[in-house]
Amino acid sequence: MRSKMMGCREEHQSTHGSVLGGKPNHCVIYPPKSSIAAEELERRNNDWLNSSSSSSGTYRFVRTKVASDLMVQVGDFSFHLHKLAMVSKSGYLNRLVFAKRSEGHGHNGGSLKIVLDDLPGGTNTFESIVNFCYGFKVDVTATTIAPLYCAANFLEMSDDLHQGNLISKTEAFLSFAIFSSWKDTFKVLKSCESVSPWSKDLLIVKQCSDAIAWKASTDPKAFTLGQNSNGNLNVGESSDTWWFQDVSTLRIDHFIQVIESIKRKGVKPELVGSCIAHWTAKWFSGTTFVFDDPTIPKHLTQKLQRITIESLINMLPVEKKSVSCNFLLYLVKLGLKMQVNSELLSKLETRIASMLEQCCAQDLLVKNYGDKDTTYDVGIVIRVVKAYVLLALKNFRARLCIVGRLIDGYLTLVARDINLTVIDFKLLVDALPTTARSCDNNLYRAIDMYLKAHPSLIEEERASVCKAMEYHRLSEDARQHAMRNGRLPLKIVTEFMLLEQVKMARSVSATKSNINPRTTTQTIMKMNNKKCLEKGFIAPQKEIMLIRKEVENMKMQLNQLQMCKLKLQKQAQRSCIK
Repeated sequence: MRSKMMGCREEHQSTHGSVLGGKPNHCVIYPPKSSIAAEELERRNNDWLNSSSSSSGTYRFVRTKVASDLMVQVGDFSFHLHKLAMVSKSGYLNRLVFAKRSEGHGHNGGSLKIVLDDLPGGTNTFESIVNFCYGFKVDVTATTIAPLYCAANFLEMSDDLHQGNLISKTEAFLSFAIFSSWKDTFKVLKSCESVSPWSKDLLIVKQCSDAIAWKASTDPKAFTLGQNSNGNLNVGESSDTWWFQDVSTLRIDHFIQVIESIKRKGVKPELVGSCIAHWTAKWFSGTTFVFDDPTIPKHLTQKLQRITIESLINMLPVEKKSVSCNFLLYLVKLGLKMQVNSELLSKLETRIASMLEQCCAQDLLVKNYGDKDTTYDVGIVIRVVKAYVLLALKNFRARLCIVGRLIDGYLTLVARDINLTVIDFKLLVDALPTTARSCDNNLYRAIDMYLKAHPSLIEEERASVCKAMEYHRLSEDARQHAMRNGRLPLKIVTEFMLLEQVKMARSVSATKSNINPRTTTQTIMKMNNKKCLEKGFIAPQKEIMLIRKEVENMKMQLNQLQMCKLKLQKQAQRSCIK
């Protein structure tokens, strides 16, 4: 039956795994005989006239001397046609013509005028419909079939009016184009962008999405993807991700439909998540949406960006490990910029927070793109860490120490950034409770790197940076390094030295008590003390007293230094005032 309705021939051309090249399958639709025909369609300025005189027109019709009695305006173009040829195949035009005549238009030999501003496909599609109504063959491809099918439905060109009408004939080739060729499926779907929402209501988008999903979940060798110059199938670098490139060319609304169809087909969540990340990387340059359409006002473009980001977040697979932490952080960054729904953003941050215990420091690196911004976005990491702390308060199994090491490792990666402010550095350090760190070695390393990269910090700022670091959580080597570190503020170095003296005093006291335990014989103690004095050793009590005196002297020196510093600051202020 299809052979009676149309003649179809396939034209194959070498491609390279993309839908952006090659000729689509080609079909010629042969309409039934028309009750009236013209020799050709002749264009004069923006008017299309049926003509009985010979000319060099592209389309040729049977000669007729019947005058035009119907003018159909589509956009800026007017078509001078015949009512009999058009209304015999279009229920919509039939009703419009009847309504016009009932209103008194078109009497006394006048021509009726009908305006079709909202016709799917516009002027080019209507030209094909005119050819069909006048009994001339119509050439269609995978690129033009969807608009033509939508226009045929719009004009109600069903078999109820005329056997073998345009709806049934276009529907046959549409199904063939969608399911026969991978690249033609995408050509059909891309052509639907200009005829929304008709293509959605007529389920063309759904058919294309289901076809793509079926092929994406099938062995790519089971159908034609297109061939390279050697005649071999192009299936991409990975047998699992070969379909990413073509799917990423789709507009967001069509991409959503395809992803939903792919999920229903049972494709692995990890592949779905990777595909969403691939699409995002293609359509977003940094934090800018790559949508070049100058006809759309700026505020609508911004709204489209916000809707796009919210759609991406909503379509993410819910399974664990289906999406990388780094990509989710990037979505948070985009969401903050475009001010997406706060509840949606909070859920996304909570999801990332639940992944932190399995992350490494590199996973948290999300680039900034402003000249004065830090290389990596620290703000989004601070938000996620705070979300993690809230989760940890409700979950006694939370492993704070793992996240503590993660954040200290992240700090060492961003500490050298000259644009990283003291406030952001301190916010990130303080985002975790003190119990999250059992050892401050990595924190000290990050602090030292930060102070080295920011030599212009004043004493108070350096002290603020070092505030979270504690002496007793540093290893012996780290303590020794800190006490000799000229970049640390004097207050911290002095404090560490005092604590080191106290530690030594305690150690000596503990050692002496172990060496000279109390016994029931006082004579042994006296003899031991006497021997110590003879050998030049000082009694433990005297040694402790000396250490205490040294500590007191150091405290006095520290107070003197503080007084000198205050005097110098006052003198500097007076000099500035003068």
